[in-house]
Order: sequence, then structure tokens, then C-alpha cells
Amino acid sequence: MTTASHPIDPISHGDAKICRGCWDQMHVPIPIRGALALPFRVFGVTRSKMNPNICTICERSFRYVKKKRQITASATILFADIRGFTALSEQIEPVRLSEIVSLFQDRCAQAIWAHDGIVNKQMGDGLMAIFNFPIVRKDHAVAAVMAAMDIQRRCAAALDSLDADHRLGVGVGIHSGEVEIGEFSSFRSDFTAIGGTVNLAARLESQARADEIIISPETAAQAAHLTSGAEARLLLLKGIQQPVQARVLLKT
Repeated sequence: MTTASHPIDPISHGDAKICRGCWDQMHVPIPIRGALALPFRVFGVTRSKMNPNICTICERSFRYVKKKRQITASATILFADIRGFTALSEQIEPVRLSEIVSLFQDRCAQAIWAHDGIVNKQMGDGLMAIFNFPIVRKDHAVAAVMAAMDIQRRCAAALDSLDADHRLGVGVGIHSGEVEIGEFSSFRSDFTAIGGTVNLAARLESQARADEIIISPETAAQAAHLTSGAEARLLLLKGIQQPVQARVLLKT
């Protein structure tokens, strides 16, 4: 992604020195760590909460980065949600419930960031992640499946240790395709993704049981070495005209 000639090139994994989104989208080095980042912090340019290897320019200034309000891009969308959460919310106190949600969101974010995705939306006991924007990954479908497997591993032990009296699990849905990415609100400048690809990923997640990862045929084809042995499941999804021949991975 970068060349050794640049003094502040980002690194491929871990803590990048410069914003990987600005570098991939504009080839502009925006320091986000180290002494060179200090002047940028004065002007409010800090690491994004969507992914600590991108900056708030990527997060809040889409039109500056892409020179337009929306773009069409190839991406993989991942939705994850805690199974059993609604029933649990009626049985335990709110403080305990918030601990479970915080732990789930933290573990999911760590898994998504480890594979260059961004946590685009957090919805209580669920979230939506985008792979291939603003950090570019040609193997974004593979990255999303690996992140989902990582989510299941990280969350299983954590949720069990936090509340051993209640059986909790995570359901994940993943789909790859064309999405519209950009600003879709007159009063918010942070970007998101919309379109049929996003809708199908959400529908797949709604069908996932605890500890399951449901993967669309499009994603499975791009991550064949990870999904070839997975169970095939024909799904009839609300709002989707044709049945979907999905692949199902179980937590190991």
C-alpha cells in the first residue's frame, strides 16, 4: 500500500502512523500518531472511533475526501447482534445489561479493526461494519469473514465469563456487492453505506442463530477457502424476491 521512501508511511497492521483512509483515498499523509500528529489535534483532527487507523477527516468530511456527496463502491457489509439479549433485558438490572453491551461492542470492534474494517454504526446490542472503505482491501470479503470468525471467538469467552447464568451468543450476516457510500443527511456529515447489499446483509444477520455466521453466495465465492466446507442453507428473506443459497459457519 505504501512505499519505503516516505518518512511517515503507514504500517499494514496494528497502529498506523498516518491515516490509512486518507492515504488510500487521496494519497495524502495525515499523521495520527506520534509527534507529527500533535499540530493536527489542535485543529480537531484525531483518530476516528470507526477505526483507530483512520482519522476524523475520513469520518466527518466525506465531501472533502471524495469531492462529492456519494460514490458507488464495491464493499462487504457485516452485521452482528447478540442473540438472547431481549429476553435477558427483562431479567437483569440495566447496569449489568450495559456491561454486556459494552463488552460485545468492544470485542466486535477489536475484531473488525484487526481486519481493516470500520464500525460504521452501533445499534445497542448490534452493529454494522464496512470493509473496503475508506481503507482499501481487495480481499474485503475474506477480511469480513475472518473478522466474523474473530468476533465469535472473542465474544464467546467474554460473554460467558460476564454472565454465566444466561446463554448468550452472537449472530452475524455478511454480504458483498455494490453499495452507495456517502453523506445522506443534511445535519450529519459522517458517512454510511446504503443499498441492496446493505439490506441483504442485515436480512442474513436476522436469520443467524447464536454462534452462526451466515454468508451470502457472493461473499462465499470471494472467500472460497474459508467457506467451502460450510453448511448450505436456503433462506427465504423478507423483502428479497429470490431465495438465497447461503453458507453457514459455526463458531469453533
